[in-house]
Amino acid sequence: MTEQELKKLEDKLWAAADKMRGAVSVSDYKFIVLGLIFLKYISDSFEEKYKELVEEGAGLEEERDCYTAENIFYVPKNARWEYLVEHSKDTNIGEIIDDALTLIEKENTSLKNVLPKNYNSPTMRNVNLGELLDLFTNIKVGTKEAKEKDLLGRIYEYFLGQFAKNELQKGGEFYTPACLVRTMVECIEPFKGKVYDPACGSGGMFVQSMKFVEENQGNIYNIGIFGQEKNPTTWRLAKMNLAIRSMYGDLGKYAADTFTEDLHKDLKADYILANPPFNLEWDRDKVENDPRWRYGLAPKNNANYAWLQHMISKLSQNGKMACILANGSLSAGGQEGEIRKNLIENDLVDCILAMPTNLFYTVTVPCSIWIINRNKKQKGKTLFINASNLGTMVTRRLRELDEKDIKKIAGTYHAYQNDDSYENVKGFCYSATLDEIKSNDYVLTPGRYVGVEDNEEDDIPFEEKMSNITSELSTQFEESHRLEEEIKKNLKAIGYEI
Repeated sequence: MTEQELKKLEDKLWAAADKMRGAVSVSDYKFIVLGLIFLKYISDSFEEKYKELVEEGAGLEEERDCYTAENIFYVPKNARWEYLVEHSKDTNIGEIIDDALTLIEKENTSLKNVLPKNYNSPTMRNVNLGELLDLFTNIKVGTKEAKEKDLLGRIYEYFLGQFAKNELQKGGEFYTPACLVRTMVECIEPFKGKVYDPACGSGGMFVQSMKFVEENQGNIYNIGIFGQEKNPTTWRLAKMNLAIRSMYGDLGKYAADTFTEDLHKDLKADYILANPPFNLEWDRDKVENDPRWRYGLAPKNNANYAWLQHMISKLSQNGKMACILANGSLSAGGQEGEIRKNLIENDLVDCILAMPTNLFYTVTVPCSIWIINRNKKQKGKTLFINASNLGTMVTRRLRELDEKDIKKIAGTYHAYQNDDSYENVKGFCYSATLDEIKSNDYVLTPGRYVGVEDNEEDDIPFEEKMSNITSELSTQFEESHRLEEEIKKNLKAIGYEI
């Protein structure tokens, strides 16, 4: 199947699946569809091995160990895709699917409490489950050939992205756009060692890490996966996302809050990749004396610097991390400003990337990527890259970074690391010393350092320019309101009210 044929297949499947949604919310529907895609995958894998065993004639086709020995999930008779299709027109098909998933979990302990068993719930009465089964019936996604091409993985990731587009604000909780993840992966190059994501969503960071290793002729078994996710349903998505690629990682035995219930307390990771929730209120009272907050305690109303410090505490001696944060974290004052100063003074900030607006499906505001390095090659310096003008608007609301953009960003970072071909480029990149950052009050906004490109041609369409300006204004207004509320709280604490 060519790339073009695969794209057509993805579009066709999505259009058909979305049409069947009816009155069901995207939030509920995504787990139903992705659960069926996963079920089709393990059924295809089982069926292919089953036929091989039948042809061998030793009567071992129902022996569970013959499947698990090859990392194939064993599927009981009443849970196989063929059985479900035979009953697809039954009025109790929802109950039949739920029973099938329960049987699969009993036979495969690694899937315990992972599969979405709510096909018989009242919410699903408006969904034609029989038609959904028929939709995926003629697509082989679990065969050896399909696995080699990562056919199901592509479809699964495509559907995750489509659901994120259609779920408004909630989409960002479980899906980070692939171009952002690829930028992070290409920069820190998680080729061998332990990879950790403390807010792993649907597992996209791990998938891109695996792809990076494969593209560079590495061995995916040299990568150890560790993650944690607070949202139980999103945790299940991640477990399924890894399972369909035969990736075996430790995402904890259950979903849990990374701050108050760290499931990997003794972990020291070689690489960390994360897109934690922006500007999150957190329950710091339970953990305010935790040694993770070595550089200062983040304010209750904003966990950005709690996330950063949690990840730093997990880095090995030579560990490196890339983390997406809201732009406000680059210049915030108060407690956050003090923590940022301490991180800079301890020479941990290797690079700051200013990313464009409109990269997320759900919000238009820009973001930044922090690269933290325990063992910086350029001591006493920080690289600033302003990538805000890169990318192409693929729709009126969505921008994507293409291969050329990603290579430009990662290539600049690697040149700086190696100190061979790196040069400051006005308007795009600048290597700043600690003294220069001090003179800017420890503010890390790249625009302060890279300057403005000479003779810059303004060929940005008016609609895109206005979108960027309003997005930036929205971010600034939001930060202004946040600071206003913080000032009011502080005044109230000492007996004054406005």
